[in-house]
Amino acid sequence: MTNPPDLETVARHWMQSAALGVEVLAVAVIVVAIVYGTVRFLMQVKSRTDAFQFYKSRLGRSLLLGLELLVAADIVRTVSVTTTMVSVTILGMLVLIRTFLSWALVVEMEGRWPWQGNAPARQPGVTGVREAA
Repeated sequence: MTNPPDLETVARHWMQSAALGVEVLAVAVIVVAIVYGTVRFLMQVKSRTDAFQFYKSRLGRSLLLGLELLVAADIVRTVSVTTTMVSVTILGMLVLIRTFLSWALVVEMEGRWPWQGNAPARQPGVTGVREAA
């Protein structure tokens, strides 16, 4: 007769499953957004002058959401395994890389850094200096 698993083993299994579930959700969000966005783009490409910009924006937002979900999954996974300096260091590097990717996506989509709030996006070819009226 075998002993039933202890509470720590069961909790670790559920946290690992939760991390995997969040990772699957992140991939599903990205894939569904790509398929849905592409179909909408193809339907609107002739009727909208800004169809490509709209498409790019939608894809960027879904990638941002996917990246956030992947960071959450990494945090859950790191907490659920034996926390060592190596696992925390790897988590820190993953968060840094994904944060940089998120910033790059915001700059690409909105033409501004994320910490600049809702400042109007800079237009290509326009300098940031305004003449006094």
